[in-house]
Amino acid sequence: MFDFVREKRRVVQIVLVLIILPFAFFGLESYQSSGESAAPATVNGKKISQPEFETALRQQQDRMRQMLGANFDPAMFETDEMKQAVLDNLVAQRLLIERAEAVGLTVTDEQVAQVIDGIDAFKEGGKFDQARYASALASQDMSPLMFEARVKDDLLGQQLREAYVQNGYASNTATNNIVAINEQQRRVSVAHVSVQSFVAQASVEEAAIKAYYDQNKKEFQLPEQARVEYVKFSINDLMAKSDVSSEDARKYYDEHLPEFSTPEQRQAAHILLNVAATAPQTEQDAVRAKAEQLLKQIRKNPAQFAELAKLHSQDPGSAANGGDLGLFGRGMMVKPFEDAVFSLKPGGISELVKSDFGYHIIKLVAVKSSDPLAFDAVREAILTKLRQQKASDNFAELAEKFSNTVYEQSDTLKPAAELLGVQIEQSAWLVKGSVAGEIWTPKMMQAVFGDDAVKNRRNTAAIEVAADTMVAARLLEHKPATARALAEVREMIKQKLMREKALDMAVKQGKMLLVQLQQGSKPVLDWSVAQTITHAQHGALDVAMVRQIFQANKSKLPQYVGAESQQDGYVLVRVDDVREGDKPDEVKLARYAQQLRQMTGDELFQAYLADARLKAEIKLNLPKTAADKP
Repeated sequence: MFDFVREKRRVVQIVLVLIILPFAFFGLESYQSSGESAAPATVNGKKISQPEFETALRQQQDRMRQMLGANFDPAMFETDEMKQAVLDNLVAQRLLIERAEAVGLTVTDEQVAQVIDGIDAFKEGGKFDQARYASALASQDMSPLMFEARVKDDLLGQQLREAYVQNGYASNTATNNIVAINEQQRRVSVAHVSVQSFVAQASVEEAAIKAYYDQNKKEFQLPEQARVEYVKFSINDLMAKSDVSSEDARKYYDEHLPEFSTPEQRQAAHILLNVAATAPQTEQDAVRAKAEQLLKQIRKNPAQFAELAKLHSQDPGSAANGGDLGLFGRGMMVKPFEDAVFSLKPGGISELVKSDFGYHIIKLVAVKSSDPLAFDAVREAILTKLRQQKASDNFAELAEKFSNTVYEQSDTLKPAAELLGVQIEQSAWLVKGSVAGEIWTPKMMQAVFGDDAVKNRRNTAAIEVAADTMVAARLLEHKPATARALAEVREMIKQKLMREKALDMAVKQGKMLLVQLQQGSKPVLDWSVAQTITHAQHGALDVAMVRQIFQANKSKLPQYVGAESQQDGYVLVRVDDVREGDKPDEVKLARYAQQLRQMTGDELFQAYLADARLKAEIKLNLPKTAADKP
């Protein structure tokens, strides 16, 4: 009961991602209040705040930017579909934690410490560094207690998910069927009806080229372009200019000492006599009587506690250790047990404590007090935090002045640059409708190509392009959208139409040959050397073709299948032989069964979440982000 299961190491990787990326804690609402009344969502009466939603959205943007690189398009995050997906994920996270707590799952401080100790971002020279830990959190406006609470929530939700995912069901019959399907081998040869062999036969009339051009002029249009000068204003610019003294840091430390303290922990031992809460009263009375006799014996000789725990305690996780449960904080044990432990003095023995598990006799072994970190260990973190606060205050004030300046002196950016103490920069050519870089968001690009900037030659408004980052731009050069002349694109259109005709001829030829082959004819084809494929390993053949190959009737060989290919024209495949896979060894069979159990377990988990959502009281109010606001 008290022998808690330790979380798997891959949770460390999940938390590491949260460290590397901007902190976007799904549970932030629990620790940070929001001044906005209209929450994006409430789950069973608890709000998911607007800041929480925005940080989650930014985190997803960062992940996608890292994955896609130059192909990343921030416009995808302006859609209601993406915002809804992020909000749905927040709701699922909240429900998961609620359900985990409801079924009595707990996470110990030791588990949290092990996870944090394994995060590289908090290490110096390969070892966990307290100062680096505090500094990293302070730079994200987080205290250790806030971060540790978030890690605890992650572990709690992971426990519930693992309970389903690791306990799916896979029958021997299903496993054997999957093995047979996946391990079956088919020996095939491939022939191509190449589109290139028909290009010479394809002809395109001049009228067709002109008709295509007239009907698809947008395809040949050079988009509108602009080159601008701009002023960028970021809170990072103010950080370097924010002077904070060690005296200021010391004062903050003294006034906020609880932020740098760890919660009090207690070490206790217990003797448990099991009896179910639903057991008949006579059985409960009998167990209580036995517990009272033990308590009398312990009070006469407290030194016998460990020995009696080994003999009589029915908690297998602690009995062998003399009932010792180790250190734990509040919230780790069931309430009657916790209340008793935190009311005792070191060495004290409790009265009988009744819980859902039975009767406990508890001894308080030791108290680990709530000791704060030394000032020197957190000084740099506090200095960083105070610089951020000072910069944030200055940013709010200067942002308004910046906006007013670019509006009131709309024919130049020089006063705005002087106000901020930054340089005026110049962009490369920006293309309307495209993404040109991190600061050139859809809203910024809309302003650059707006009538006020292009026709009236005025500064754009100061636009927020990211959190605490604003940009104002002014047009330097402009190229209107122009259509390329027919003569310029004629050859490109001709080649495209010729290939389309050649592809059509190749497909028709391929389909005709497939019918002939299936009817028993043997047209001359350049078949490849035979290759053996499986569902998992099939070389250059695409998934759709592999599906056809394995659906072909194996009772009468050879079998022929075919499909259109945009690259090759038409692909024909001859199935010459079917071989059942070797009987897998016990290790491989167990791996298949485990994968099936995980698949069914994940389905069970998703169904559990869906049911939780149906039973929960959820109110959604799809929020606007900074980019949506005027």
